[in-house]
Amino acid sequence: AVVSTQSGHYGRGLLDPLQTMTLGALCLLTLLPLLQASTIERLERVRPTTWHLGMNLNPADGHIMSYTTGWTSDAFIGTYADSLTKDYLNRAVWRLPVSYIAIVRHQQGEVDAVKVFRFKEQRTMLSRFQDMNPGRDVVTEGGPIQESVSSNAQNLDDDPIFSVGGDLAFNWAYSDNGHRIVLTGGNLSPVGINDDNTHGLGNHFACDPLTGSANSVNWGHEISNIHDSCVGVTACTYSDVTTVVQGTDHGAGYHLRSGPVYGNYAIYVSKDATLFPGPGFNLELEVNVESELRFFEYEL
Repeated sequence: AVVSTQSGHYGRGLLDPLQTMTLGALCLLTLLPLLQASTIERLERVRPTTWHLGMNLNPADGHIMSYTTGWTSDAFIGTYADSLTKDYLNRAVWRLPVSYIAIVRHQQGEVDAVKVFRFKEQRTMLSRFQDMNPGRDVVTEGGPIQESVSSNAQNLDDDPIFSVGGDLAFNWAYSDNGHRIVLTGGNLSPVGINDDNTHGLGNHFACDPLTGSANSVNWGHEISNIHDSCVGVTACTYSDVTTVVQGTDHGAGYHLRSGPVYGNYAIYVSKDATLFPGPGFNLELEVNVESELRFFEYEL
């Protein structure tokens, strides 16, 4: 029976003072190690993120993805089956608002080297490349947030992406020349200088770079290596230079010279992925960065 607490007794289910003191001591002993520690660890699950293949460049497949071809046309180029072996552009991916870009040099789909950059603002790739007037837009900030290169990678000394530092610049225009992707660590020709001496991905030496139209089919070239085309020339103009390109995907312009193919160059984009799998990874149309557990320590 429940006895009135007014008589000095305690009802069923209530603790007497001795029991209360005992429970408090046990709680204190349990918490003491945490209170004595200088940090507390927290376990957090990182959600999975996805990279989407937007473009692939093969500089020796017979299709020239120059400054004036593909980048702004809002059209699908290539096939899913050949997306990592030939020139390829996915129209749907090109229309996605994205914040990160990974440029991946690969050998038959196996990662050779990769750089990841953060865009200054979230936009679609299509809108970025269509924004040609005035062009010359440095689109990333802080340099690469990831750079991973295989210990077995070759031809790195003049690679247009992996031999120079800095940020990415899109639609680099000067005189009648245009380059879709270059790095600020390379030579970036001034607006009024017609020296044909900027090198990167998606190039043309006879076009209107502010509209993306070609003046001649002879001067388009897909990938050009980093080099000084004006070495030994006092007042360099386009007639003095020699431009070394990868592979055979270029026009018949007299100073364009075919060279070795260093690999295919894939462009992946993402809204929120910041890390790309490193050398040895086998690429697919979508690359999922698996969720993982991470420990964080906080000071008390």
